[in-house]
Amino acid sequence: MVNEKYLFRYLIDKLYRDNYLREDEIVFLLENVKLYGNDYLIQKADETRRRVYGDRVFMRGLIEISNYCKRQCRYCGISALNPKVHRYRLTKEEILASCDKGYGLGFRTFVLQGGEDSQFTDDLLTDLIYEIKERYPDAAVTLSLGERSFQSYRKLLGAGADRYLLRHETASRELYESMHINSSYDARLEALRNLKRLGYQVGAGFMVGIPKQTKADLAQDLLFLKELDPEMVGLGPFIPHRDTIYRDEEPGSLEDTLTMLALTRLFLPYALLPSTTALASIDENGRELGLKAGANVVMPNLSPVHIRDDYSLYDGKVSSGYEAGEHRKSLEKRICQAGYKVDMSKGDHIRWKSN
Repeated sequence: MVNEKYLFRYLIDKLYRDNYLREDEIVFLLENVKLYGNDYLIQKADETRRRVYGDRVFMRGLIEISNYCKRQCRYCGISALNPKVHRYRLTKEEILASCDKGYGLGFRTFVLQGGEDSQFTDDLLTDLIYEIKERYPDAAVTLSLGERSFQSYRKLLGAGADRYLLRHETASRELYESMHINSSYDARLEALRNLKRLGYQVGAGFMVGIPKQTKADLAQDLLFLKELDPEMVGLGPFIPHRDTIYRDEEPGSLEDTLTMLALTRLFLPYALLPSTTALASIDENGRELGLKAGANVVMPNLSPVHIRDDYSLYDGKVSSGYEAGEHRKSLEKRICQAGYKVDMSKGDHIRWKSN
């Protein structure tokens, strides 16, 4: 009989070497990680990110442009299902002012994130992107605005958008459909593939700890990502929101999220992996622990201060202190204390030309 502890370590070494495991091998690791710990896994993930990206941590400026959303995602605090949200929509001038502030602080990537807001038309967004790129030709524009048509994605790319973040949320059709009312699993995957076809630097991602999520579901997330081969992966713990049907559910754990982050780094050595706000929201040292588990991106908030609390996807979201763009130097100090150094360049994926 094979010694299970030996097999556990053997599979981590195999993943470190080959950047791939079968579903049953991933499930074995997930079933035994609480018994044998994730220290060795995290060590190999950190070795991998240092081999590819060194000790650099790329800093992006996040601007949450609207919390209006037509989607009815059961878990999300800004879902159209939630009548209690104080809705807002930034003007073009407010967005550009946030970019101005961020550029002055040294940011060279602006991440424009929002719900699926029909008021942000292709014409409005292309005009906005043109303006940002004209003002800051050395900066990258990342969009995270949900599902749009192939033609819309093409127009935004033509205007100068560089990257697009669209989490797949879960690779399990059954789990996806249980969390959404007016969203299609097939449409989400097709949108991601359209972004890849068009030539964006693409970001996918998933949540850890969704109610009824199995270890096989998480294994499928990793295998889906391996097939898609995105340039970026955003993953974080599921955190319930008080105004949703999941209000009484347990959040995803720090340990499970770090384990999945480390596994993602080993499956996708060249990916850009954020240490997310959600991770920092469930643990004071979550951001630093995420970096040690293979993450190499942080995204402080550049949104106008008065609307930050209104972009409430989940309860307990941290939007001040180290999460705030204006405290960049304090965050940089913490990152350095964790053994890394901040890189304020555009920070492209390794396959893309970096400035």
